[in-house]
Amino acid sequence: MDDVLIAPDIDYLAVAPMIIVGVTAVVGVLVEAFAPRRPRRGIQLVLTFGALIAAFVVLISQAGTRVITGSLAIDGPSLVLQGLILLIAIVSAMLMAERRVDPAGDAFSPRASALPGSEEERVLSTRGFMQTEVWPLMLFAVVGMMLFTAANDLLVMFIALEIMSLPLYLLAGMSRRRRLLSQEAALKYFILGAFSSAFFIFGAAMLYGFSGTISLPGIADALSANPGQTPLIFIGFGLVVIGLLFKVGAVPFHQWVPDVYQGSPSAVTAFMAAAVKVAAFGALLRFLYVAFGGARWDWQPALWIIAIATMLVGSILAITQTDIKRMLAYSSIAQAGFILVGVIAVNPEGVAAVMFYLAAYGFATLGAFAVISLVRQDGGEATHLSNWAGLGKRSPVLALSMSLFMLSFAGIPLTSGFIGKFTVFEAAILADAVPLVIVGVIASIIAAFFYVRVIVLMFFTEPAEVGPTVVLPSVFTTLVLAISVAVTVILGVFPQPVLDLVEQANVFLR
Repeated sequence: MDDVLIAPDIDYLAVAPMIIVGVTAVVGVLVEAFAPRRPRRGIQLVLTFGALIAAFVVLISQAGTRVITGSLAIDGPSLVLQGLILLIAIVSAMLMAERRVDPAGDAFSPRASALPGSEEERVLSTRGFMQTEVWPLMLFAVVGMMLFTAANDLLVMFIALEIMSLPLYLLAGMSRRRRLLSQEAALKYFILGAFSSAFFIFGAAMLYGFSGTISLPGIADALSANPGQTPLIFIGFGLVVIGLLFKVGAVPFHQWVPDVYQGSPSAVTAFMAAAVKVAAFGALLRFLYVAFGGARWDWQPALWIIAIATMLVGSILAITQTDIKRMLAYSSIAQAGFILVGVIAVNPEGVAAVMFYLAAYGFATLGAFAVISLVRQDGGEATHLSNWAGLGKRSPVLALSMSLFMLSFAGIPLTSGFIGKFTVFEAAILADAVPLVIVGVIASIIAAFFYVRVIVLMFFTEPAEVGPTVVLPSVFTTLVLAISVAVTVILGVFPQPVLDLVEQANVFLR
């Protein structure tokens, strides 16, 4: 009798948030192809915000769900991380929808000479807005990120990785003002990303060769049934982890981060810096805890070395930077090292700490890049640190907001960053990783230098005679700053409700 293929039993309600975002992304592509130019942006905005908000509402209704549906695990960590991705995407979309104003005065508004209804008027009236293609690309990236955090086998994890990555390569190259730098960033991101994907898929093939399955729980069962491990399992594990560590920007797989952060549009950089880290750490946690939790003594020493190198390299190299976007890129690398401290703990407290840290870091990052997008000179962003001298006198509100985000990154008390670092260090101490915590504290002290340097520049340095223009933010960017400041303060002063939430959702379903 021939074998019969049995279709997997899929709980469509559990995966409804991903379906909503994915279907809307496809509709967005059709809008780009067939909708008239003039109403296209409005349609895309309605679709994007509608899909993200609807997906988040449906996700909330799934609170407490713990189900394996096909190759996806809908459990506490995946629901929390998917919700965080959606929230970050909503705030990032506000930043992308901002209309940029040129300090020269007329570059972003229709000229009087343009004839009403003419092609020239239509082109000029859209200058200052990001291309409408960004919206379906963003939605595809979001659905890939959501899938990445819930993938329970290596094949689906790889598919999610590509769905997430390919739109980001295109988004990185969409800066109009610094086209060459942006396209260079996109090309570097694409080439290095292709290498990381190759590492991942080769590793997955080797793990399949060892265990006969691509399921993460199946790999764990094969590992426990064959305690005499072969080199194949170590090589496969290492290759998959390399692919995942590339996405989090850990040393020595961090080379793409500074160039991509600097060359991409600030709104896109904010989205990548915040959301990609959430998705990548979610996948890394699931892979390590579900598939290789029983072999933690074999991989923990290697991750110790990577975490220490990531914290120190990111913190030390950030000191040497003169461009604020590159400085935040190296800061992002250092933050990845601190988050890895929680990953290495391999306990429920570590999972909860990582999720809290990702929330704190994500919203502070969105706020920091929102401020960067408003400080402009010569028709573009004024990212050289010298241009930030005296910003506190020209725009006290923006400077105070940026100072709050810098203090949060540094882990100063009464900010979300302090609680985040405290929780990951506490989880590591519970796992007897005290030396790792000591290195983390030293790296935090080093990192505080360049964060404080930005504050000193803004408030205690005389501005240049001809300084950059501080753009008056629109409603969208004002909302982004308000939300980012509020989250940074609330998670620093009243973190307990969020801590309770992540502590109730810190166990992976196998």
